[in-house]
Amino acid sequence: PNRPQSSTATSCDPALRPIIRRRARSLPTSPERRKRAGVQCRVPGCEGRTNRVRFADALGLELTEVKVFQTGEDPSIPLHVLSRLSINSDLWGSSLDLEFTMQCLVPDFQQPADCMDFSARLQEQQVCLERVTNSDLGLSGTIQVCNIAFEKQVSVRYTFNQWKSLHEVCAHWHSSIPEKNGQAQVDVFTFFLPVPPFLLHLCSVVQFAARYRVNGQEYWDNNRGNNYSFTCRNYPLKMPRECEESWIHFI
Repeated sequence: PNRPQSSTATSCDPALRPIIRRRARSLPTSPERRKRAGVQCRVPGCEGRTNRVRFADALGLELTEVKVFQTGEDPSIPLHVLSRLSINSDLWGSSLDLEFTMQCLVPDFQQPADCMDFSARLQEQQVCLERVTNSDLGLSGTIQVCNIAFEKQVSVRYTFNQWKSLHEVCAHWHSSIPEKNGQAQVDVFTFFLPVPPFLLHLCSVVQFAARYRVNGQEYWDNNRGNNYSFTCRNYPLKMPRECEESWIHFI
């Protein structure tokens, strides 16, 4: 059968629109920008004003200015600069090394590892302090213990006030020394005792002892009952003249 014919043609396609491309414009040049800024400015007296740089010599002025200090008008020099100048003059004015003192913790005992009976003490006590060094933050050291069992705990108990109060820190396993010359295997532990700077003053003392717990037993190394101690003392230091530049940077 014949299909009815529409009087107008229709389509589902959208109507086509002409594509208009807008060309980007370049930024105006510096003179044009200054001109536009002058036109847009509404403040009286600022129309057409531009920034200009003029040098002193172009105006007939001097490029440098000299300040002459009279008596009683000495310039103020910072204290840290004066100290550096003083140290520098002392070094150059003398052929001797610069010597000064500072307060630091000094051990009141010989390092156990340097003692002839260190191995004997370790076998007797099962635990023995090996060596301790001090720094600005506190005391660092190592402890040796006999390897009685795998599970073990090593700690350091210390005080700043003659045991009126005490603190305790755990030591951490560092390494093992294998069996040698008939002696059993030894484990080495490290520890760190924080020493706050505000607690340090001349003649202040830090005391400590090492504790070793293993197989339900407890062993101590307290320096034969005397405890290990560090005392804050004045320690002399010498600075060679060759280190003058390094000392200045140190300040």
